Amino acid sequence: MAARTIMHVDLDSFFVSVEQVLNPGLIGKPVVVGGNPEGRGVVSTASYEARAFGLHSGMPLATAARLCPTAIFIESDFDSYIEFSRRFMAILNDFSPTVEPGGLDEAYLDVTGFESLHGSIRQMANKIKQRVRNELGLCASIGIASCKVVAKIASDTSKPDGLIEVPRGDERVFLAPLPVERLPGVGKRSARVLSGLGVHTIGGLSRTSPRILKRHLGSAGEVLHRLANGIDYSRVLPPGQPLSISREITFAADTRDQSFLEATLWNQTERVGADLRKRGMQARCITLKLRYADFSTITRSHTLQHSIYTDQEIFAIGNALLDRVLETEKRAVRLIGVGVSVLTDAGLQARLFRPRAAQLEHLSKAVDQIRNRYGFDAIRTGRPTRHEDTSKSISD
Repeated sequence: MAARTIMHVDLDSFFVSVEQVLNPGLIGKPVVVGGNPEGRGVVSTASYEARAFGLHSGMPLATAARLCPTAIFIESDFDSYIEFSRRFMAILNDFSPTVEPGGLDEAYLDVTGFESLHGSIRQMANKIKQRVRNELGLCASIGIASCKVVAKIASDTSKPDGLIEVPRGDERVFLAPLPVERLPGVGKRSARVLSGLGVHTIGGLSRTSPRILKRHLGSAGEVLHRLANGIDYSRVLPPGQPLSISREITFAADTRDQSFLEATLWNQTERVGADLRKRGMQARCITLKLRYADFSTITRSHTLQHSIYTDQEIFAIGNALLDRVLETEKRAVRLIGVGVSVLTDAGLQARLFRPRAAQLEHLSKAVDQIRNRYGFDAIRTGRPTRHEDTSKSISD
């Protein structure tokens, strides 16, 4: 493979930083985005001042409030985050035609050969940082390397507001002293297995026999060994259609009320279906997600031979999955979600062979038109819910 130069750009403490731009009075203070600490949510992002108290993403808000009593808790403002993300990606696209978003606040750029335009890739990175600061008021950390995995680790290591360039050929030297948990793909389970093998650093992982790693971690062991040696052939891929669309919501109190769970599932399904049709797509796989009070999470999926696109069809499958879980699982539910995947462009074939689906599609589109004009809550269909929907859409 020809030599490449990859850049990873990551906005520091994105949600909090946006809130501080919108409200400068929050600058320099321990700020937590996630909601009311008396509720049941978790920390989305914490400012560096809050992190000094041990706060981190995914921590229950109640725990965060106990660790940092002076923290300022803010509800998430996804409309603002999405707008800042759109402007951020627009800046990156001015520097390279090959940009792969990794979420709202980070992206990979293939910058191979761009030295002639900017003097050097490092100068190019500094220009990106300056534009992000001037136009958005945000700080970006950047990693530059010969492959995606090293560029990602470099940007993480440079935080906050840093820039690290790993010279070609120095990938292993750069990675070697870092904790093995810093390598993408090493989760808690893998870290425990590696610790049992006496492997605690990425360098130690790179020196471990691939055969031993495969024996303990399966095929993932071989992949991790390659990445630990700074070898990553994956390309920077501009976004295409989403791989999945989903909605989920956390309840104020755990529940096993099946009628309430079904009503909530219907509400989530309507939103997923509306997004699916808006994108002109159909789905073959439906997934139910449930989380319990102890934060354990399960998913149940069903894949069809044909694609579907209406709320009623999606709900029928999701609800059947819910019924099966509730028959055997007696724990109360903390979170419920529904998603669709294996997406394809909408076409006529499904309607030709399934006339009932055509009727449901006409109904769904009529409802979509009303909601597009007057707002989603302008019309309620089928199963009214007993809560305000505060879920968010997730597209991968």
